[in-house]
Amino acid sequence: MKTTFLDFEQPVAELESKIEDLRFVQDDSAVDISEEIRRLRKKSDSVTKEIYAKLSAWQISQVARHPQRPYTMDYIESLFSGFEEIHGDRLFADDPSVIGGIARFNDSSEKQKTEHKKKDRERTHMTRICARGGGVCANV
Repeated sequence: MKTTFLDFEQPVAELESKIEDLRFVQDDSAVDISEEIRRLRKKSDSVTKEIYAKLSAWQISQVARHPQRPYTMDYIESLFSGFEEIHGDRLFADDPSVIGGIARFNDSSEKQKTEHKKKDRERTHMTRICARGGGVCANV
């Protein structure tokens, strides 16, 4: 998937574009330009750190709402195995923005209850994955 850059990330976008072009050229060329790619990668990383070290409140909000930011199911799929979603409540209603279910985490059974924002921005996003017994909860 092609990375989407925010307006304040344009210096990084330009460096990433140069790196991608050099990788494409390197594949078709006998000349070794891996050192130049490594140098640009290092510069891209340092520019990214500089930009993110001094974000405004609005830029932080933009990053939090980035279209390529991971969503609830992305976290569940990467952290847990065998997730079985449970639907509905005592009155037989089903809210698609709430995901609940049982899964395995480090070979122990866990339960999750999350509020889910769909990738098309239909719902609000607030995720909370709680460990069995209500002991440790982590905001994701």
